Amino acid sequence: MDYVKPADVAAAMVDAGRRKLSLSPKDLLIRGVLSGALLGVATSLAFTASQSTGQPLVGALIFPVGLVIIVLLGLELVTGSFALLPLPWLEKEVPFARVLANWGLVFAGNLAGSMLYGLLLWVVLTNAGTTDPAGIAPALVKAAEAKTLGYATHGEAGLLTAFVKAMLCNWMVCVGVVLAMVSSSTLGKIAAAWLPILIFFAQGFEHAVVNMFVIPTGMLLGADISLADWWLWNQIPVTLGNLVGGFLFTGLALWATHRVKPPVAEPVAAIPAQRAA
Repeated sequence: MDYVKPADVAAAMVDAGRRKLSLSPKDLLIRGVLSGALLGVATSLAFTASQSTGQPLVGALIFPVGLVIIVLLGLELVTGSFALLPLPWLEKEVPFARVLANWGLVFAGNLAGSMLYGLLLWVVLTNAGTTDPAGIAPALVKAAEAKTLGYATHGEAGLLTAFVKAMLCNWMVCVGVVLAMVSSSTLGKIAAAWLPILIFFAQGFEHAVVNMFVIPTGMLLGADISLADWWLWNQIPVTLGNLVGGFLFTGLALWATHRVKPPVAEPVAAIPAQRAA
């Protein structure tokens, strides 16, 4: 059996956080760029599958391939790091400033990779700007506007909705990252990670790195969205919601209940005084 017990998974979560915090800025940026691009590839594949079949659930069934590739290649996705990086800090091993610096570098890498793939896809869908956008372009434009202007029409309630949908999303994403640790085999890791990612994508929850691809690519393809619309009504509240959901519901919760606690020392019994002879 290649099943890894929950207590060992909790230890592996802390160890994964340590390894991520030990990476150099160069490695964080390279791995972050690759992750952003690969998640963009998986997202455009999911859109293609949904459009060609007329069944959004088919796209959700396919989309987890992106996270599986990222996990198996040991790349860096800021949403997964939201759950794992605070654990060594909770163990009092690193200052929180180091956690923030790591998140910042990976976020920047994810953003660059997502936008790079979006630019390349724009070339493909428009023949380098010489024809009208084709293929999944209308679906990307519609999704980008729904993820920004759709929330803006509801004001503060829209911001809250985006935040909560992001919490729910990264709860599932981080469960997927952790579930990949419950097996020591490649097939086991793939199967375990696949399920929670399907859950979040099928229900339209909000993922910060997916949106780093969908929204700017939609803007390139003609979506009526400004930079302020993108960041105010989606990227900022979604990133914060991903942070809260991933850390509280997955990282902190599993670490708190499954970590091996140090044994409590038994009190030393008092030695009775010897009776006088």
